[in-house]
Amino acid sequence: MPEFTLTRTTHPTSDAARQAALADPGFGRYYVDHMVVIDYVERDGWQDPRVLPMSQWQLHPAAAVLHYGQEIFEGLKAYRRADDSIWLFRPDRNAARFVASAQRMGMAVLPEELFLGGVDELVRLEQSWVPNAENEQSLYIRPFMIASEPYLGVREASNYRFAVIATPAGPYYSDPVKLWITPNYTRAAPGGTGTAKCGGNYAASLVATQEAYANGCQQVLWTDGAEHKWVEECGTMNIMFVTADNELLTPSLGSILAGVTRESILALAADHGLTPIERPIEIDEVLDGVASGRIPEVFACGTAAVVTPITGFNSPQRGVQVVGDGEPGAKTQAIRQHLVDIQYGRAEDKFGWTRRVV
Repeated sequence: MPEFTLTRTTHPTSDAARQAALADPGFGRYYVDHMVVIDYVERDGWQDPRVLPMSQWQLHPAAAVLHYGQEIFEGLKAYRRADDSIWLFRPDRNAARFVASAQRMGMAVLPEELFLGGVDELVRLEQSWVPNAENEQSLYIRPFMIASEPYLGVREASNYRFAVIATPAGPYYSDPVKLWITPNYTRAAPGGTGTAKCGGNYAASLVATQEAYANGCQQVLWTDGAEHKWVEECGTMNIMFVTADNELLTPSLGSILAGVTRESILALAADHGLTPIERPIEIDEVLDGVASGRIPEVFACGTAAVVTPITGFNSPQRGVQVVGDGEPGAKTQAIRQHLVDIQYGRAEDKFGWTRRVV
């Protein structure tokens, strides 16, 4: 793998300003002092891996990303442990998914070792920005790639830019969430871009999220585009259902994102007396199960969201429904704690998911 060159910022964040940011990081409010950049040029390949001061970019107004939406991204976290070491959680899965997203969007494929190398370089350099584990804080890492070629014809771009930025982060959802089952909007369809982690999927979710707010909910639950019958995922998370028969149900992959957290929780299910099941799930099965008690717990999961309890639904057909007693369920809380304890090194990592960087 080629070596990364380093150009240090001449205006580093002061220790006092950084500590103030880490004391209350929020999510995406503050950014580390440097970024990783690698460019791709057709026929020459990936070149000039470098670490630069965080700064604004200049793009030609005809850059393909601005017109045709060739853009993908990932999200992962660095965790500071009690011994002050810093670890990543399953970064290889993010690297592999980044490849799959690039292929679906017709973009240049970044070798996985370059993806991982860029993440490692930035985390090592900016290790002072990784918060302590208090309140489950971490350094959220955002690798992304855009089509940078100036071109107004409809085709795949020839030139791309890959970058990694990072922001200290607290919990994305600090409280349980209620979901609005939108009858009006669709996130993805078979053959579409639902399996790719691309910006367009999230842009399409924003108006539905506003609809959720208007109906007393914090997020949207997507159903399929053809029938609005089958559960897919939330606006920012995968979704899971705990049944009274100790099953852990989640929708099959196909038009939804293959979440790294989703995959990890399915592997942990047996440790919590649950049988993991991936299959198509009808929305009526969910709402009937919530009403009858067959589904006493629901939660959503993702890198930013970790494990977020779902305590209610609202839909035009059924109105407001409360999940269980309206409080986070015992299985949900146990799974969440187990996952977080692995990430912060407080529980055995029997799967070899974590990797030390510093």
